[in-house]
Amino acid sequence: MRFVVVTGMSGGGKRTALKMLEDSGFYCVDNLPVPLIEKFVELIATPNSEINKVALGLDVRSDQPFEEAWKTLEKLKNNGYVYEILFMDAAESVLVKRYKESRRMHPLSPEGRVEDGIHKEKDILKSVKEHADYVIDTSKLLTRELKEEVDRIFVMNEEYNSLMVTILSFGFKNGIPADADLVFDVRFLPNPFYIDDLKHQTGNDKAVQDYVMAFPESGEFLQKLEDMVRFLIPNYVKEGKYQLVIGIGCTGGKHRSVTLANELYKRMKNQGNYGLKIHHRDEKQGV
Repeated sequence: MRFVVVTGMSGGGKRTALKMLEDSGFYCVDNLPVPLIEKFVELIATPNSEINKVALGLDVRSDQPFEEAWKTLEKLKNNGYVYEILFMDAAESVLVKRYKESRRMHPLSPEGRVEDGIHKEKDILKSVKEHADYVIDTSKLLTRELKEEVDRIFVMNEEYNSLMVTILSFGFKNGIPADADLVFDVRFLPNPFYIDDLKHQTGNDKAVQDYVMAFPESGEFLQKLEDMVRFLIPNYVKEGKYQLVIGIGCTGGKHRSVTLANELYKRMKNQGNYGLKIHHRDEKQGV
C-alpha cells in the first residue's frame, strides 16, 4: 500500500493536491480527528483491503494540536507503517494574497492579522517540512503545472527533486524581475528591433530566432550558461532551495531575451529531475 500524508501551509494548495491525487486513483481523507488516524491506518492496511493507494490530509487547526497528529504519525512509523509526506508550501506574500482574495481568516489567527497566523503556522510545521519527502512550492505554479508535478511523483513515479526552475525573459527598460535569482544581460548581441522586417516580431518567431542565433556569440553564450546552470542546480538542491528563477534580459524583452530563453529551455527540458518552465514577461509589451 502506498500511503501519502499531505500537509503544509494553509493556502499552499493542500486540498488541490488531494483532489489531484484522488483523480489519479488515491483514496483520500482530509482532516480526520487525531484519535482516529491510527485506527484508520490500521483498517486500510489490513491484508484483505482493496485500497492500495491512500492520501491523508492534515493541516493546522485551532481546535486540535498538530503536535498530537505528528506524534501519531511517528508512532505509526515505529510500528512499521511506511508513509511519505508531501508538504505544500508558498511564499508568505503569496499566502497573504490568497487569503485576502478568498476573504478567509487564518485558522491560527481568526480575529487577527493573516501574517500572524502564517508565522505561527510556520513555527509549528517547521519540523514536518524538514522531514518531508516532497516539498512543492506553489507560489508561481499554475494548476496545470502543479498537476504535472503531482503526476510526475505519484503516477509516473519519477525520481523527485524539489527544485522548480523558471527561465524568464524580460526587458531591462521595464525593470529587472524582483524574484530573479540569476540575471543575464544579452544586450551585447545585435538587436533585431532595428531591422524593419523583424521589428514587430518576437523571439518566438523563426525569423528572429534565425537572426539572433546566426551570431557565434549566441551559441557560445548559451553553452556557457547551460554549463553553469547545470553546475548550480544540484548545489541549490543540496542547500534546500525550492525555486530558481533565471532571468535573461535584453532592452525590450521581445527579441534577443525571448530567443535565448527558448533555446536554454530546449536544452534543459527533460534533462534532469527538476521541474522546468518558461515565461516571457515582456514579450507582448508594445515596442
